[in-house]
This record gives sequence, structure tokens and C-alpha cells, in this order.
Amino acid sequence: MPRYALMVEYDGAPFHGWQRQADGLPSVQQVIEEAAAHLNAGVVPVVGAAGRTDAGVHAEAQVAELDLEADYAPERVREALNFHTRPHPVSILRAARAPEDWSARFACIGRAYRYRILNRRPRPALEAGRVWHVQARLDADAMHEAAQMLLGKHDFSAYRAASCQAKDALRTLDRLDVSRYADAVEFHVEARSFLHHQVRNLVGTLVQVGQGKRPITWPRSVLDSRDRARAGQTAPPEGLTFLAARYAEPLDWV
Repeated sequence: MPRYALMVEYDGAPFHGWQRQADGLPSVQQVIEEAAAHLNAGVVPVVGAAGRTDAGVHAEAQVAELDLEADYAPERVREALNFHTRPHPVSILRAARAPEDWSARFACIGRAYRYRILNRRPRPALEAGRVWHVQARLDADAMHEAAQMLLGKHDFSAYRAASCQAKDALRTLDRLDVSRYADAVEFHVEARSFLHHQVRNLVGTLVQVGQGKRPITWPRSVLDSRDRARAGQTAPPEGLTFLAARYAEPLDWV
């Protein structure tokens, strides 16, 4: 059975996350699976992903895998899926043949996210639904300095969701950069894998430093406490975008 890798872009606003919902609420996975059924003699396949994003979270280059009964050129798979996913805000950017035992999730050796804050008094018009609007001026340099104390391998229990199902909270944070671009403050975050809500909890905590409510050393003390109750709020989902998934073996994308 041929296996395909898909690079997917989507607007997370109308979806209840990547994962198909038992109650039938719309999901990105459901849209792609139902589109793929048109290439699979009406049988709905299961589509896995590198990152199962939450409700309202977007993706610029999510990576997924798809098995089909028939053998099609990757270009045809890409074009057919894009035809059948309309009018949903889901687009297959690229496709590739993948090894039969390849997994978008388990073969992934690195994931990258961006979180974006619009930091100005007026509310967003063009970027509504794509940013967290924070009116008070944020000190991006202070947030970046605090973020560097969180890099490396740690127990991130203080930054995981209560509903997180991971067996343990040990994760290695490879990158957590905070930069200002005019009225925007962006967080670029990279790791092999993340805990549920980890990025959004890190952002919500660092924002308190940026507002001058907490010292630069506070996010690290929260980390060392392993106590979620000590951390800041969970930043809203609309500012978060899945940027990329990395693999040891390159795929021949078209």
C-alpha cells in the first residue's frame, strides 16, 4: 500500500484542532481524510500528523502521512486533495512518496512553532484571529533573557496542561527566542517534541516578565518548582502556528 507524506497549511480558527473528534465537531484530520476517500475507492483512510495542534492553532507546514490503495504520482495526490478539501481553509502545499514504515509523528526529530503577539493599543483588523492582542508595551529583551534560562533538558511539569497525557514531563527545549518587529512580538520555539500546551504556557509566563510584573529569573524558578499553579496563564491559541517538522531522511517533495 503506497504511503505519502503531505505538507499541509491550514487556518485553525474553524476547527476543533487537528485530531478527528468523536462528537463530529470539525477537525483538520477529518477534512483531509474525507478528501482522501475520493482517491481510495470511497474508503476513508487514517491520516497521522507530526503535531496534533489544538483548537484554533494554525499551521504553515504541518506534515502528515496518508496510505492509499492505488499508486498515484505525488503531484496527482496533492492536486486531488486540494480539489476535494475545498472550501475548507486547508491546503496541501507539497506531497512525496514515503517508505511504507515511515511515520510523520514518530520519524520527526524536530518541531518548530511561532507565537505572535500584536503589541499595540488598537485592536487588530487584518490580523484578527492570527495574534494575541496585548495592549500594554512588552519588554521583548527582558522576555528573551528570561527565555534563555529555560533552554536544555528539564522537567517541564510547570508548563504542561493538566490534561497532558505524556508519560513524563522531561523535554529538551532547543530554542526559545523572543524578538520585536515594530508592533509585533514573536516567539520562535523548537524542540524534538512538546508537552500539551507547553508553548502557550511558556508564552503566558514570559509575558508577565515583559509587562514588568515579574523578574527575569521568575520563569526559571517556576520551571524548577514543577508546579503548574505557579506559572502564568495559557496564552490563547490564535497566536500559535506550527511552522515545520524536521526528519533525518529527506523526502522528495513536489
